[in-house]
Amino acid sequence: MALLQLSGAELMNATNGLLWPFMRIGAMFISAPVFSASSLPVRVRILLAALTAWVLLPVLPNPPQVELISGEGFLIGFYQVLVGLAMGFMLQLVFAVFIIAGQSIAMAMGLGFASAVDPQNGVQVPVISQFLLIMATLLFLALDGHLIFLELMAESFRLLPVGNVHPPVEQIRALAYWGGYMFAAGLLVALPAVAGLLLVNIAFGVASRAAPQLNIFAVGFPVMIMAGFALLVLIAPSFTDHLSRVLMDAIGLIRRLLVA
Repeated sequence: MALLQLSGAELMNATNGLLWPFMRIGAMFISAPVFSASSLPVRVRILLAALTAWVLLPVLPNPPQVELISGEGFLIGFYQVLVGLAMGFMLQLVFAVFIIAGQSIAMAMGLGFASAVDPQNGVQVPVISQFLLIMATLLFLALDGHLIFLELMAESFRLLPVGNVHPPVEQIRALAYWGGYMFAAGLLVALPAVAGLLLVNIAFGVASRAAPQLNIFAVGFPVMIMAGFALLVLIAPSFTDHLSRVLMDAIGLIRRLLVA
């Protein structure tokens, strides 16, 4: 009975072909929302990353012939982790748009003090931000955003093959500038509700001048909360358009960053 015999070069090529894609995909699963949720055990994330790398293995470009235990091999592995973390970080910024919008709306409503622990990031955020984040997550899954992102991960190995390469400084600067776009998009999401609450505040200001004996604090607080929730219901249909636009912009930026 003949035994399967592999040379050292063939074994190294097979190991590199699976290990380096696994490092990039695993780093993305660690940093990207939905994939990195605390409710998803670490073992499951590792198994998903390994399964994804194994499925993509037949269509990936040939890896460089570099020893794993070497300086060049360490740099290649470092760059793969860096690319995966950058892609997941970009998706985090997409969801941060709705957290910023929720904070703006909560402050205008007077609910800035009402906080809840975000299970995704493990930090306290206003309850309005938590509500918008849950809606964004459900819309992201309903729009097959997770499948689009996995497809982008597979395409990243064609745009930026495994190797000792890194994006130029201009592309890294573009990633930093996208943080400003995140704040602008968050304010754009919250603008209708904040503007409506501003009009309510102006109305209470006029009422307090017309009737000074009216206790504005006792009347205005519940009215602001009810008006805020009513405005949230009215602007909720626009969340899909906002999420689609921001997600497409983020995917476009990731594609530009991956061009070596």
